[in-house]
Amino acid sequence: MRSALTLARRGLGRTWPNPSVGCIIVNKDGHVIGRGVTGDGGRPHAETLALARAGSEAKGGSVFVSLEPCSHHGQTPPCTGFLIESGIKRVVAGCVDPDPRVAGSGIRQLQAAGIAVEVGVLEAEAREINRGFILRVTENRPLVTLKSATSVDEKIATQVGERTQISGEMAMRRVHLERARHDAILVGIGTVLADDPVLTTRLPGLEHNSVRIVLDTHLRMPKNSRLVQTAAEHPLWIVHNTAEIGASGAALEKAGAKLLRAGSMEPQGVLG
Repeated sequence: MRSALTLARRGLGRTWPNPSVGCIIVNKDGHVIGRGVTGDGGRPHAETLALARAGSEAKGGSVFVSLEPCSHHGQTPPCTGFLIESGIKRVVAGCVDPDPRVAGSGIRQLQAAGIAVEVGVLEAEAREINRGFILRVTENRPLVTLKSATSVDEKIATQVGERTQISGEMAMRRVHLERARHDAILVGIGTVLADDPVLTTRLPGLEHNSVRIVLDTHLRMPKNSRLVQTAAEHPLWIVHNTAEIGASGAALEKAGAKLLRAGSMEPQGVLG
């Protein structure tokens, strides 16, 4: 199960709107014969990939999966059907899928087919991996991680407001790792005007970039900012509260930015 959880972590930030799932298949002799992790954009599912790699050897084997296999027809057939057809005899799941479309029905389908099912192995770790997904399907809100760089005397900038790098090399690597693990990164227009950030992920092997979101009530985003200049390559959403976007808004859209008007610029209104 720990190996399945490790696989699941690899997909974080890449599988929206689906959870990131890891799957390991072991044959009757205890040898690993298939591995899978949810693909980019949520497909293919981890179980499907692992079964394809295991082939006929899966018959009589065991599956270790970080999340209960899906049992509903969406854009792909349910994973429970593929598991039943493969001849798998045992399924061990990290936790129940809280999605109302699943919520234990996958477990019941497998059990009805004569497959032994165990749920709750390393459950806390399994749920932690997909905290964002769980919050979305149970409370209809995103998981928010606050990132702040502060000095040892608890300051975030100099008195005159000049740009000063506080984070060290190790901290910056962690920041980029967290960017890769999140679906989106959000800043305010003040940060854009002061720092001109690009907000991309710059770690070897983790070049996937989250959606970059800027809260810009009055559409003050400079067209020559690095965010706008890279909008054609990396997604940029600008959340505003302007009745008419005018020429400046049209120019931002032409550069590749997506403009979204929010009824309220308060955190609850934007995130809800």
